[in-house]
Amino acid sequence: MEKPTIGEKKRLLFFLGCALFGYLLLMGRICFIDFFQSEALQELAYEQQTRDRLITPNRGAILDRNGTGIALTETVNAVSVIPVQVKKKEETARFLSEKMELEYDAVLEKIEQKVALVRIAAKVEPALAAEIRAADYPGVKVDEDVRRIYPYSTLAAQVIGFVGKDNQGIVGLEAKYDSLLEGKEGKILTQTDSRGNEVNSEQERIPPVDGKNLVTTIDVVLQQYAEQTIAKAVEAKGAKKGLIILMNPQNGEIYAMANEPTFDLNEPFVINDAALLAEWEELSEKERNDSLNRMWRNAAIHDTYEPGSTFKIITSSAGLEEQVVTPESRFYCRGFHVAGDRQIKCWRYPRTHGSESFVEGVQNSCNPVFMEIGERLGAETFLAYMEKFGFAEKTGVDLAGEAAGIIHKAENIGPVELATMSFGQSFQITPLQLLRAASAIVNGGRLITPHFGKGIGDENGQIAEPFHYEEGEQIISRETAETMKTILESVVSEGTGSKAYIPGYRIGGKTATSEKLPRRSGKYIASFMAFAPAEDPQIMALVLIDEPQGVYYGGTVAGPVMQELLQNILPYLGVQPIYNEKEAEAAAEMQSIVPDLKGMQKEEAKYTLLQAGLLAEVETEGDAVERQMPPPGETVNRGTKILLYFQ
Repeated sequence: MEKPTIGEKKRLLFFLGCALFGYLLLMGRICFIDFFQSEALQELAYEQQTRDRLITPNRGAILDRNGTGIALTETVNAVSVIPVQVKKKEETARFLSEKMELEYDAVLEKIEQKVALVRIAAKVEPALAAEIRAADYPGVKVDEDVRRIYPYSTLAAQVIGFVGKDNQGIVGLEAKYDSLLEGKEGKILTQTDSRGNEVNSEQERIPPVDGKNLVTTIDVVLQQYAEQTIAKAVEAKGAKKGLIILMNPQNGEIYAMANEPTFDLNEPFVINDAALLAEWEELSEKERNDSLNRMWRNAAIHDTYEPGSTFKIITSSAGLEEQVVTPESRFYCRGFHVAGDRQIKCWRYPRTHGSESFVEGVQNSCNPVFMEIGERLGAETFLAYMEKFGFAEKTGVDLAGEAAGIIHKAENIGPVELATMSFGQSFQITPLQLLRAASAIVNGGRLITPHFGKGIGDENGQIAEPFHYEEGEQIISRETAETMKTILESVVSEGTGSKAYIPGYRIGGKTATSEKLPRRSGKYIASFMAFAPAEDPQIMALVLIDEPQGVYYGGTVAGPVMQELLQNILPYLGVQPIYNEKEAEAAAEMQSIVPDLKGMQKEEAKYTLLQAGLLAEVETEGDAVERQMPPPGETVNRGTKILLYFQ
């Protein structure tokens, strides 16, 4: 046998080295997989050998402060198909399309997909789902699903918001508290082979985790009063839109926020403008989206405006706090005031208010009085108070998309800017910012956080985990706050706010007529802000009517609206009137007790209400009255609309 040559030995050593290297590489790979990738690969194998069908959790309910459901979840079904198990694709597609009124071609296209599972339809009614299940078509699966419903349809639509097809909150409280409400999906697991066929009939069910309930500060009764009142006012004045906010000035709880026009939460993608709906098919996708976003827009927090004379309470408070004015200070109105190189008129020009005290100036809403107070404060101090009252920041309300005020920088405030700012022009704020600032003036000087979230509720609607909101800083003294409450009460009893006066109640408030930009366009916002009872305010209300036709003054247009609103809500809140003899007689003639209409037919219910001096508004159709709002026994004003829900 010949001895291997040197060359052969080198080749053998090379191949041996390669084999050893390959062996070590293989062992290293095995060790790496065993120690570092085993769990991940096991999961992949499990996924390959099982098929998941998701179970949608019950989304938590949104409840009003009394436990009434305003956003609920009901059980429905979802229909899916496992394409590999379908024996007769055309026949199955025809059956499903006919049963669920779907396009045949679209259903067939889904069935022919090469996927593990495809959803054919969601939110299927239980009765229809039962028929599909009973037909027992191979590969067709009927699973649990849920659907979001809003029992009151349009109630607080811009506040509550709605969910998309995936049950995820899109706007409003549904979006803000989505992580609390949404819950966690469950699964139905089925063992399959490599082709997707079921190995056995056993299934593993991982139950979903339902979302938590949200208890809000909204009061359904107060919200309905507010919506009924603002809808009537907008229609009567031919206005573009309107807004009412009701808030507790002591703690920031918002009882009602009514936007008019509103929309149906159960059909949020159906536009609420009849003229726009008629040409909907001709609009571009962008135009449609813009229209929907405008419909969903909450003017109370998203839109800014010049507040006008309601802002004069801020100027007054700053003047009193800085002691540049006292209630007895004297002023003289010549019908105008000269600021810098400009003559700025009083709203009463060419007539004048003449000689007046500071209190009379507030009652008269006299612009020159406030321009002079602004000059005494100076630009730096005035701007500091605007920031103290929160106009340079968001209110912190628990809704997405809140806007902040648009105010001047200190270096841009000259004599003219300071003069116009003093009576509520040349800057913009949101309605909620104004209400928050006004609340501080009547609650003793504390800045509060407006909010809707009250806490997490249990299955009975009771609060299990309350939310906590920090109390803001003291921005004015209690003495200044008490003085302002007294002055603002006199505005209603003796001044421009007299149309909001209600016998037996102590009410404070301020009117405003805001000219919209551009100036001299003939467009105005009439508003009225009020609180009651003046001695211990429990409710702060703001009424805005945008572009009223004809007479547009705040006191004339918004004053009666505020009066009607407070006449209804104060008794409901348990605020008892204290009448003198003359007031008692007048009040008795103006009020009526709501009769019990449950079980009555429509015409009988209408006649019963007519006899009581009340009106009927049918909210749902049916054979007999199931419920009503306000409830039986409530004392309301004659002429009030009673909402009827039929079954």
